[in-house]
Amino acid sequence: MRPIQMVDLKRQYTNIKSEVDSAIQEVLDNTSFINGKAVADLAAGLGGYVGSKHVIPCANGTDALQIAMMALDLQPGDEVITPSFTYIATTEVIALLKLKPVFVEVDPRTFCIDPAAVERAVTSRTRAIVPVHLYGQAAPMEELLRIAKKFNLFIIEDNAQAIGSNYIFAGGAIKKTGSIGTIGTTSFFPSKNLGCYGDGGAIFTDDDALASRLKMIANHGQSRRYYHDLVGCNSRLDSIQAAVLNVKLKKLDEYISARRAAADYYDNAFKAHPKIITPYRASYSHHVFHQYTLVLEGVDRDGLNTFLMGKNIPSMIYYPVPAHRQQMFASLGGGDFHLETTDWLTERVISLPMHTELDEEQLRTITTAVLEFVDRA
Repeated sequence: MRPIQMVDLKRQYTNIKSEVDSAIQEVLDNTSFINGKAVADLAAGLGGYVGSKHVIPCANGTDALQIAMMALDLQPGDEVITPSFTYIATTEVIALLKLKPVFVEVDPRTFCIDPAAVERAVTSRTRAIVPVHLYGQAAPMEELLRIAKKFNLFIIEDNAQAIGSNYIFAGGAIKKTGSIGTIGTTSFFPSKNLGCYGDGGAIFTDDDALASRLKMIANHGQSRRYYHDLVGCNSRLDSIQAAVLNVKLKKLDEYISARRAAADYYDNAFKAHPKIITPYRASYSHHVFHQYTLVLEGVDRDGLNTFLMGKNIPSMIYYPVPAHRQQMFASLGGGDFHLETTDWLTERVISLPMHTELDEEQLRTITTAVLEFVDRA
């Protein structure tokens, strides 16, 4: 059996090596390393795939969030509602811009932001909501759109973990995550469902004026060379990374199908086990399984992590410390938030290997090992 990886990027690359190598060589041959044809092609391809009028590639997913908030002209002290149960990038950019993060609960089944908690948290200072499509599952956007309209708020979607996911509205309409809110953002970190071979990100919007501001801010605030109308930053996706992404974008739906098949295997292995809660698949969300995350009850989660490691099976805990308990937010009153569901999840979640190259032998080995430990707990 091949060694089990948390994410097997080497094998994935081997399967598309000729296409990737050719795409990179084309960039090397034309020497257009910044904002070249590959970047323009990626923006067009992503726009068509996601269903967004404007796509602004940038340097990474964290920059995408920061640029989005800068473009909306949020001011120091403005409140931004966001889940605490997420990767720190979602929340640190709020503090970086001297905005006030307001941490709210997530749904214990979907791991995504709870609309009822959002509505309770709205004040006269609230300007935006940042839902996270966590682990590949869509946040409840229809409810969030209602709240945003009611209180005149922006929605910035953190779609770093769910690119390719479909959101199904109550009336049957379908939109891709990242194209639903005021602005969508994503990351192309190598381990993402659509990942490059370095850092990368993108921003999505249908608003023409907003798109213009986003482009300017990402490029030193300039509308034309050497004329700087806004305070901006330097956040560009290089052409080599775009070339890789152009190859992989054509295979994204295939990759999602492979991840969902692996998730089905896991589900069947663990179904009805009294100590294991498998990922919930919301009726409105086409889960793309960036992670396959279990919730354990009455099981030593950290002990399982160590046990699997001893069998050369990787696992990860996303995330052991929620944002509101991080030291970086102590001065902003992070410790004042009491989020029982979030704390409950951080003590019980564990993610198993999930990628496009998992085979049945590997999946059997992983599930057998998990059940061996859990059954003796």
